[in-house]
Amino acid sequence: MAELVGPLTLLAAYVLGSIPTGYLIAKVIKGIDIREHGSGNTGATNVMRVVGKEAGIAVLLIDLCKGWLAVFMATSVMATNWADSSDLLKTSPWWITGAGLLAILGHSRSVWLHWTGGKSAATGLGVLLALYWPAGVGAVAVFALTLGLFRMVSLGSITAAFASVVLMIVFQQPLPYILLAIAGSLYVILRHRANIQRMVAGTEPRIGSHTSTS
Repeated sequence: MAELVGPLTLLAAYVLGSIPTGYLIAKVIKGIDIREHGSGNTGATNVMRVVGKEAGIAVLLIDLCKGWLAVFMATSVMATNWADSSDLLKTSPWWITGAGLLAILGHSRSVWLHWTGGKSAATGLGVLLALYWPAGVGAVAVFALTLGLFRMVSLGSITAAFASVVLMIVFQQPLPYILLAIAGSLYVILRHRANIQRMVAGTEPRIGSHTSTS
């Protein structure tokens, strides 16, 4: 049974991450498919612009919790089964990071939404907080500072993603955690490629503007 613990944990992490929070909240509150409005993204920023501030904050917090719970679940499952398998003990950090990565992937490629979803920034932050909370808090600080200076949520997410890698290295976290930070950050940045193109063109919307693209 021990050999199934890892794969089942990864599957559970993906399913947890794939819960389409923004889609469900928009459906319940406004009866709309959020993918057909604004940027077409199911993340907190688009929900906030289309549905409202309270809805956007709810999506942000729930998506963050999805990432945190995926890692917490994996850590708890691995700890429970360590006594039964020395191999699992040796590889548990890799299973835990795999769970975090699959939660991030699940958020942006949800099986329930035909492989669409959000940009994984909030879920990625939840994963980071669960792995090593000081790095997560540092990433939040970088996001807040960038948002305050430039009023762009996308730029804040990108700089926070970069910061998460630096912080994990500075705090000398285990190699699997650092690699997860690198992979997760690159994925989040890749999901923001359209935003990057708009930044270069000078058309990326800022907080307080009336532009609905995100």
